[in-house]
Amino acid sequence: MKENYQSVYENIILNCFRFLKFKNLYEVEVLTLYEYQLRMQAYRLSRVDHEYDMHMKAWLNNQVKGTKEQGNKQVPIYKKFTQFFDYEKRLKEIEKPLQQLTEQENKMAQAARQANQKGG
Repeated sequence: MKENYQSVYENIILNCFRFLKFKNLYEVEVLTLYEYQLRMQAYRLSRVDHEYDMHMKAWLNNQVKGTKEQGNKQVPIYKKFTQFFDYEKRLKEIEKPLQQLTEQENKMAQAARQANQKGG
């Protein structure tokens, strides 16, 4: 059992250095198991986000090369970059006022506020 515990502990340390970019052993030793699990879950989610971005780039690269038939010849679907991606429009969408929080987000914010007031 002790050997198994030691192996798990060493894997946690290695994961912290390898994936979570910890710089020293002290950072790992003060980490709670709950925080470690959350950080590893966040890391795995960020990897999925990265995979999504790579696939989106590949898909967009294919789309931008798309053509359509016009008469007897093939012409690009997008003649201007703004037809493919409207930067100004996207900025305006982001700059809109923030939407109201959902009921669940409000409950989560309330719980976080209470936890912070109690000191963690």
